[in-house]
Amino acid sequence: MRLTVSETAKLTNISVRTLHYYDEIGLLKPTDTTEAGYRYYDEEALAVLQQILLYRELDFPLKEIKDMLSKPDYDRQEALAAHKSLLLLKIERLRRLTGLVDSMMRGENTMSFQEFDMHEIEEAKKKYAKEAKERWGDTEAYRESEKKTSGYGEEKWKALNGEMSDIFREFAECAQAGETPEGSRAAGLVERWRSHITENYYECTLEILEGLGKMYVGDGRFKENIDQFGEHTAEFMSRAIESYCKR
Repeated sequence: MRLTVSETAKLTNISVRTLHYYDEIGLLKPTDTTEAGYRYYDEEALAVLQQILLYRELDFPLKEIKDMLSKPDYDRQEALAAHKSLLLLKIERLRRLTGLVDSMMRGENTMSFQEFDMHEIEEAKKKYAKEAKERWGDTEAYRESEKKTSGYGEEKWKALNGEMSDIFREFAECAQAGETPEGSRAAGLVERWRSHITENYYECTLEILEGLGKMYVGDGRFKENIDQFGEHTAEFMSRAIESYCKR
């Protein structure tokens, strides 16, 4: 699929001007721009746009959306699960409002205002945003990653995701082959993973690397994502990182 700006706008029900603005602020770059200035979007770009629109549906500011999507450890499945939770809260609120309208149409004298309460939804959004900030925070690494990734296009992200998957897959193969996390092959993979982060996101110091290793097994969502490549891959990777950092 290769759509022009106007075709993309028509398909997604947003304006051409909005797409141009997303490009301008680095939120959604076209897959390709011709010498004549024509912008084109492929399926991967549309998938990112879909996520942006989900965030907008939940009233997240564009700056926060950009920050979350540019995180090196951004997990699409995790984000979709959070989207679903927030949307279910909105659905429940609309159900209560519909019930209130039905009561009023029946002429019932109700003075209930509980249905207008947005507190639960707002608290869930704050928790989501707070978790992202606490995990990646306003650190030098976070700022460096934001600066470095701001110019990445869809092809670059696709290549990075492919490289990341290759490394995770090799960790899984290493574990399944009976290699030890302290062995030279595992250490080489850790070095490769560290270089991948440093070259593409931020300087991965030993301190940061050690923290990532702990997070891969301490956070169930990261563990589940890594273990998709093979059972116990996250634990093997975490132990390999721990051994590497002690050298």
